[in-house]
Amino acid sequence: MPKQEVPLNNLAHYLPSNCLSEVLFYLEKYKIHLTITRKRQTILGDYRHPHQNKTHRISVNGNLNKYSFLITLLHELAHLLTFEQFGNRIPPHGTEWKNEFGEILYKFIVQKIFPKPIEEALQKTLKNPAASSCGDENLLRILRMYDPKKEGIFLIEQIKEEAIFSIKGGKSFIRGPKIRTRYKCKEIATSKLYLFSGLYEVTLLSN
Repeated sequence: MPKQEVPLNNLAHYLPSNCLSEVLFYLEKYKIHLTITRKRQTILGDYRHPHQNKTHRISVNGNLNKYSFLITLLHELAHLLTFEQFGNRIPPHGTEWKNEFGEILYKFIVQKIFPKPIEEALQKTLKNPAASSCGDENLLRILRMYDPKKEGIFLIEQIKEEAIFSIKGGKSFIRGPKIRTRYKCKEIATSKLYLFSGLYEVTLLSN
């Protein structure tokens, strides 16, 4: 996956205002090697612990809006802080990680960095943080309100049943009913059925 180095004086471009100094504190204290990647479909960020003379490494998707970028960075920082205390002796998203993520997230929440809707969603997240950066659908739904608008791009949950849409790669589907937390959709070419998250981005072909 192509990556780019982030000069520290350019990092502010990716972050909400008034939090750069706090982020730099962690990056410098733990000598973190921060990189920014292109969009990844399954993860928003990644943490790698030190080995073979390499320091802590964190990567974050560069296409995220500023609030999503910061939250993802804090998610990965929590992995670092957990590793500093416990090494590899604990589950990656167990109680220890949840405690660290809750504490570091709270430090940024009280600084009023986030808009009110995001702050309220994060307050709920503090009680039981999701293991994946993509795992809290309510938080993701609110964060998407701050994404740049994309012409012709919709979420599965925004289009009507029986609407025809395509996904990256060109496959076309018919949106079916919601089954619990996912939408059952039929691929037009094969008639195979697939389940999609309501937050999956698609190109609307016919409504």
